[in-house]
Amino acid sequence: MTISAVRIDGRLIHGQVANLWTTKLGVTRIMVVDDKVAASDIEKSGLKLARPAGIDLSVLPEKVAADHINRGGYDSQKVFIVVRRPQVLLDLVNDGVKLETINVGNMSQTDETTQITNSINVVQDDVDTFKALHEKGIKITQQMVPGDQANDFMEILKKFDAKK
Repeated sequence: MTISAVRIDGRLIHGQVANLWTTKLGVTRIMVVDDKVAASDIEKSGLKLARPAGIDLSVLPEKVAADHINRGGYDSQKVFIVVRRPQVLLDLVNDGVKLETINVGNMSQTDETTQITNSINVVQDDVDTFKALHEKGIKITQQMVPGDQANDFMEILKKFDAKK
């Protein structure tokens, strides 16, 4: 399996992911990795409706996704992994999944989060998880759409930490 891209986006599949990213990356499958969504028929149905025509979709819990990836379950495909939070990706890496680059797109605001960019809101656990991913040698970028410049997300985090 070729992991074409990995994106953190709280909205999972929506216009930017469905139209811009899948087209730019030339992927054949979107893999949403989320325990809660994988257990919800309603949420899975919504994602199926949002998926672009001609693109396969998998909505999997973390452990199942790691197993499928590690055993080569999609070896003939170009896969775009989409998750809501960075912890899912750290869990995948700790389960043996090799990731080279993570793109942070959108992390929605809640009462518990702090805004670090217009579209990225984090809690301290997220910051710690990003640092752990970076320490494992994974490049982390921030890029909303393919036409935007990819920024070094760890530099954004450093500026955020300095302001605290």
